[in-house]
Amino acid sequence: MTVLKTSLIRDIRTRVAGVVVGQDIVVERILIALLTGGHLLLEGVPGLAKTLLVNAVAKTIGIAFGRVQFTIDMLPSDVLGSEMLDQASHQFRIHKGPVFTNLLLADEINRAAPKVQ
Repeated sequence: MTVLKTSLIRDIRTRVAGVVVGQDIVVERILIALLTGGHLLLEGVPGLAKTLLVNAVAKTIGIAFGRVQFTIDMLPSDVLGSEMLDQASHQFRIHKGPVFTNLLLADEINRAAPKVQ
């Protein structure tokens, strides 16, 4: 069982390394965060392929990937979603925001207002 898991993780790392070169430590940390149910903060200057890397990991392991570009004028409902009135049925429908995904990349979160962060 352990050999199978190790082989699977090695395969994931190899496939992602074929898409993004030189980010082996970051891939390892992303996988650790996913396997432990945790969160990960990726920081770096533009052009380090952070978005591509997270997208490649999600596609490789077959999970849903979402991305939110934060801005100062965003509201919490832009991230979480909201209830909307369906005019035809006169019932409220839940519109889920981008946070409802398996893997979410919150880009430029430092630009968001504190109530959104």
